[in-house]
Amino acid sequence: MRPLKVFLTGASSGLGQALAREYAQQGAILGLVARREDALRDLAQSLPNPGAVHVYAADVRDADAMAKAAQDFLSRYGVPDVVIANAGVSVGTVASEREDLEAFRMVMDTNWFGVLTTFQPFLQPMRDRDPGAGGWRGTLVGIASVAGVRGLPGGGAYSASKSAVIKLLESLRLEERRHGIRVVTIAPGYIRTPMTAHNPYRMPFLTDADVFARKAAKAIGAGSRFKVIPWQMGVVASLMHVMPRWLYDALAASAPRKPRGGEGD
Repeated sequence: MRPLKVFLTGASSGLGQALAREYAQQGAILGLVARREDALRDLAQSLPNPGAVHVYAADVRDADAMAKAAQDFLSRYGVPDVVIANAGVSVGTVASEREDLEAFRMVMDTNWFGVLTTFQPFLQPMRDRDPGAGGWRGTLVGIASVAGVRGLPGGGAYSASKSAVIKLLESLRLEERRHGIRVVTIAPGYIRTPMTAHNPYRMPFLTDADVFARKAAKAIGAGSRFKVIPWQMGVVASLMHVMPRWLYDALAASAPRKPRGGEGD
């Protein structure tokens, strides 16, 4: 059996690094993208087979840079089996503060537009390849968040961006199914990463990143349409989704807020 080919953004830390390690342990060929080339190279050297890893220093907000990275991966290894749009940032924001407008734009451009820049260069190559087992030509994976289910106080930028990711992936799932491309939405709850390390509030069902990565890879392999990890947060998300607005407002209005500013990824 040939090794799986995986292209992954946001690979230098957090969820992306955990996913890179999980797929490396499975013997995958990896294309790893992040802004910090030194961190990517250190990660690549720590993996079981560094020769099966190629790194790309690129910002997902830069469509040209992402297209260049994708083309290089295609020329080296061919069409990837799995493309994971994981790059993301979380910043506490306050809409009344004018200087936060740039933070709102940066979060949306990274978390939402970055999914498009990651997927777009691979869509036509995936459509053109011969179908594999089950008739599928490839899998696109977007890392959303439970925070995208309802708006969170102080997290307007992050919640909005992840809600947009969920809807984008849903649209793509419907559009690409006839082309034999699966689209998987992974919605993490609280995962122990640098992004959550400084949250000044209790994080229920906090899960280690390696546990998340193992469960996410399993869901991706199964072609799950939508998967919340850990499952307990799936129950919470389902309840939040159907909760009447008046009740949600009463419960969430005074919830602890992420500190304003301080980009984390």
